[in-house]
Amino acid sequence: MTNLHHLGLLKQGKETWNAWRQEHHEVPELIGVILTDADLNGIDLSGADLRWSNLSGANLRGANLVGANLVGADLSEADLSEANLTACVLRLADLSKTRLQDTNLSGADLRGASLFETDLHGAKLTGTCIQDTNSLDQNAIKSF
Repeated sequence: MTNLHHLGLLKQGKETWNAWRQEHHEVPELIGVILTDADLNGIDLSGADLRWSNLSGANLRGANLVGANLVGADLSEADLSEANLTACVLRLADLSKTRLQDTNLSGADLRGASLFETDLHGAKLTGTCIQDTNSLDQNAIKSF
């Protein structure tokens, strides 16, 4: 269940949210939130529980999502360029047409994720689990 206090802080913007994250060490509970087309550029969502959330079209460029739980999340057409998704759980997530250029996906779990037309150019995939992904261009992976 989404913590409404956490959601309210997030909607106040990056500066308020990131300042709160530095002061508090709570795990943000944002399960099932709808943040379509949200500007979350550079936001700290490390460790956040974002299961089944809708972040389609969101700007998450340079965001910190280390260890975040994004099981079943909709990240289609989102911009995650230069974001840090180390050890992020993205099982069953929709990453269709998502921009992941120069993104760190080291140790991430992408089992069952949809990667149709996903841009992984320059992404770091060391130790990334890509089993059973849908629509992944295996030739693109060979270039990493």
